[in-house]
Amino acid sequence: VQLQASGGGLVQPGGSLGLSCAASGTIYSINAMGWYRQAPGKQRELVATITSGGTANYADSVKGRFAISGDNAKNTVYLQMNSLRPEDTAVYYCNARTVAFPRVDDYWGQGTLVTVSS
Repeated sequence: VQLQASGGGLVQPGGSLGLSCAASGTIYSINAMGWYRQAPGKQRELVATITSGGTANYADSVKGRFAISGDNAKNTVYLQMNSLRPEDTAVYYCNARTVAFPRVDDYWGQGTLVTVSS
């Protein structure tokens, strides 16, 4: 599985930004896709995930502000980020998880920087 992320950039506090991530390769095996982020000096953390069946999961810190969605026809997952805060500043990584019991594999896209600053 290969992941190509796009989007990101600089936005003012309270603004909006969108990320997208397109998957290619053995995409039939993908069980879920999502976004993680890593701020300077901090560990990578989950932002949001969505399963192939459309079930979404969010970190408490982004609930009500971020929305994840997927387009199965395009093998793409999107993250719409609204009401951005300075603490949302981080490198955002796209993730795809494949499950073939008992094996679970995670694939990562290149990071894209999101900077929230005035």
